[in-house]
Amino acid sequence: MLIKHTKILLCHSSRMNVVWIIFSCIVCFGLCSDGLSRNGTSRPAVVSVGAIFTFDSTIGRAAKIAIQEAVKDVNSNSSVLQGTKLVVQLHNSNCSGFLGMVGALKFMETDVVAVIGPQSSVVAHTISHVANELQVPFLSFAATDPTLSSLQFPYFLRTTQSDLYQMTAIAEIIEFYTWKEVIAIFIDDDYGRNGVSALDDALATRRCRISYKAGISPGATVTRGDVMDVMVKVALMESRVIVLHTYRKLGLMVLSVAHYLGMMGDGYVWISTDWLTTVLDSSPPLPQDTMDTMQGVIVLRQHTPDSENIRAFSSRWNKLTGGLLGLNSYALHAYDTVWLVAHAIDSFFNQGGTISFSNDTKLQTVEGSNLHLEAMSIFDGGPLLLKNLLESDFVGLTGPFKFSPDKSLIRPAYDIINVIGTGFRRVGYWSNYSGLSILPPETFYSRPPNRSSKNQKLYSVVWPGNNVQKPRGWVFPNNGKQLKIGVPIRVSYREFVSQIPGTNNFKGFCIDVFTAAVNLLPYAVPHKFVPYGNGHENPSYTDMVRLITTGKFDGVVGDIAIVTNRTRVVDFTQPYAASGLVVVAPFQKLNSGGWAFLRPFSAQMWGVITIFFLFVGMVVWILEHRINDEFRGPPKQQLITILWFSLSTLFFAHRENTVSTLGRMVLIIWLFVVLIINSSYTASLTSILTVQQLYSPIKGIESLKETDEPIGYQVGSFAERYLEEIGIPKSRLVPLGSPEEYATALQRGPANGGVAAVVDERPYVELFLSNQCKFRIVGQEFTKSGWGFAFPRDSPLAVDLSTAILTLSENGDLQRIHDKWLARSACSLDNAELESDRLHLRSFSGLFLICGIACFIALLVYFIQILRKFCRTSNAAVDSDGQNTTSRSKRLQTLLSIIDEKSDRGSKRRKIDRSVSDDNIENDLGRDSRWIETQVPCQNEIH
Repeated sequence: MLIKHTKILLCHSSRMNVVWIIFSCIVCFGLCSDGLSRNGTSRPAVVSVGAIFTFDSTIGRAAKIAIQEAVKDVNSNSSVLQGTKLVVQLHNSNCSGFLGMVGALKFMETDVVAVIGPQSSVVAHTISHVANELQVPFLSFAATDPTLSSLQFPYFLRTTQSDLYQMTAIAEIIEFYTWKEVIAIFIDDDYGRNGVSALDDALATRRCRISYKAGISPGATVTRGDVMDVMVKVALMESRVIVLHTYRKLGLMVLSVAHYLGMMGDGYVWISTDWLTTVLDSSPPLPQDTMDTMQGVIVLRQHTPDSENIRAFSSRWNKLTGGLLGLNSYALHAYDTVWLVAHAIDSFFNQGGTISFSNDTKLQTVEGSNLHLEAMSIFDGGPLLLKNLLESDFVGLTGPFKFSPDKSLIRPAYDIINVIGTGFRRVGYWSNYSGLSILPPETFYSRPPNRSSKNQKLYSVVWPGNNVQKPRGWVFPNNGKQLKIGVPIRVSYREFVSQIPGTNNFKGFCIDVFTAAVNLLPYAVPHKFVPYGNGHENPSYTDMVRLITTGKFDGVVGDIAIVTNRTRVVDFTQPYAASGLVVVAPFQKLNSGGWAFLRPFSAQMWGVITIFFLFVGMVVWILEHRINDEFRGPPKQQLITILWFSLSTLFFAHRENTVSTLGRMVLIIWLFVVLIINSSYTASLTSILTVQQLYSPIKGIESLKETDEPIGYQVGSFAERYLEEIGIPKSRLVPLGSPEEYATALQRGPANGGVAAVVDERPYVELFLSNQCKFRIVGQEFTKSGWGFAFPRDSPLAVDLSTAILTLSENGDLQRIHDKWLARSACSLDNAELESDRLHLRSFSGLFLICGIACFIALLVYFIQILRKFCRTSNAAVDSDGQNTTSRSKRLQTLLSIIDEKSDRGSKRRKIDRSVSDDNIENDLGRDSRWIETQVPCQNEIH
């Protein structure tokens, strides 16, 4: 029984132990699961970030130190990641695009949330596709290719300035110094090609261009001989402004070869992108022979605002490196990039983000490969982290660190450096906000933007060859080629341009001007004349000018008119001869016959003068009739008075006095009009009677447009197109090829198969009229233009020749050349005047208008006075009769009687005048009677 009881107890005890074990497991499992749950929502202890760049490159050596120091600073600052440790895994790409891609793919197999890099733009283009797929942001502090900012790569962020802004800065420097063409030497990869493409676009907006692009292979096998071949081609080009966009090794080799070939001497301009300032800032003092190869070069460097932080970090940097490695701008951006990632990750955790990865189903479908692509996973928090990166806003070593809507850093700016001696100096700044300036860009951010040309300034630059004068920027290419100058083969007016028989040489006024201008240039212009035309008729000058755009001619010299449609395709020099279209027509002499006195005024003018004489006489009679006895009497006498008074005012011989104020006002104005008419008539008649007059029915281009008669023009001239543009049908235009054809067509006239007039440029017409005295220029010159020499758009030769032509004009050589070729004896009729238009009504319309208004106002006031008196008279009649029963005829009779009755005021004035006159007579008679009385006794005594 005891044994049995004991077994029962043991069994019961074992059951209790099992229960306790199960209970303990359940409790432990719950506690563990609760702990795991809490760990999933808290910050991890470590967060990993990758970094890909070349450790032993100029940028990489400084960037490695900067990244390591930034990680230390982030981890020592508890307010950033709040206990989470930031770990940056570094990978060396060894200047290899392939190794850079492999390193990036390795990072994709680890749990990194972001990658700092790559350094190379070539690698960035490839790896950005991987970043898009796996949602891992890549932040490059050195890839400056402008095309990486496109929407194609949303997970690629550039934490340095894009070359788009650097090339814009270079374009504005070129525009500032008024150069038009540049040569681009670049490394032929994505970085070089896309950078030069951005430069080409920036120059095009400023009417500049890249005249030659010299790409150099990016491979490591490039030798000095390869670079020599490229530089020899560059030396043969016309432009002397060279932009160098490469890496350190290749760039220094290009400068060394250029120095060897003499391309760092006087006349050259070298502008380097910021790769060279990275070399100058990072390296200890370079050897003197290396510095000699870059004397006078202009270099750009990303601008870093001065601050306490940057000064403190520079001091710290010198202690870390011992002064053996300088601090460059890319190292500063690498430092700020680490802080950007730290701030974004901190915001990511604050928003409840968790670091988790999921498999990419697209990669799992790839089978039969040993690449283990399935090891790469998608970062689930990538979109949120990217959003926090783009929204970051803090102040770093490089200044305010914030992205614009196009994912570029705000406030792009560059220092402009000039290499001199053993170092360099800053000659100015460029910023996207204020342009070129000698003040730091941050001084302008608080002001309104002002990009006016007067605010664009730089300090003086020491150019290659130790030259302080701005280089011209171009020379004639030293390749043995001569400029092909097209010259028209003229059939007529050969005084301007003519080919010497049997040669390709030319002579004439235009050729002498061109030769004299070229001789004034400070450089030689190798050129040859190329004839253009068939020799049977004058060629089309517009077609000849267009051949410049096709490359057949490098310029065109001759009597080339500067007109709008030609200036759209070429550039012209300063005009060396004034020109413009005029009308030439035949004329006939006018003799001063017996009716010559009627010619000064047109028929319309005579009619208006007659009407106004009668009208003014009528107005004065109306105003004076009631108060002036001299304007009263029988109707016949009053009519004669009106006619006599109006006509006598022509000679100021009127004897009737005006009494009323209104009448005197009208008379004064009319006498002024008469004075002007008399003076004009006298002057015109004197000219008609004393100067020989010539007459032509054509008065100018306007009268030609109003007729249907044929019009002649010179073959090849732009006059044909101009006449069509102003509305003259082409059927009326007759081409004429020589002065003889001009004369024949004008003498025949429209009725006999000729022309009514010829439209041509003034220089030709003046030469034509020098020996054709039967024709004259009628009307005014109706276009204003000039003759110039044509060259390709933005050709610097056109500018220099313009200056030379102005010099010829100022020193009198241009006039002497003109007199040599174009001076001719004048016709005997040169002192005769072609009949000008008669004096028309429009010349005196203002005077007649004033006179008419004065008469109208006077009549209006007069009739108002009459109506007031009529109203008073009518009211008085109503009061006397006691009723208003006056008929309409009675009232009209009353009104007419008031108008015709004599005013008492006038009678009283006449009586006063008469009494004064009578008193004077009586006084005179009294004096005479007393004198007679005194004389009578005397006479009696004598008797």
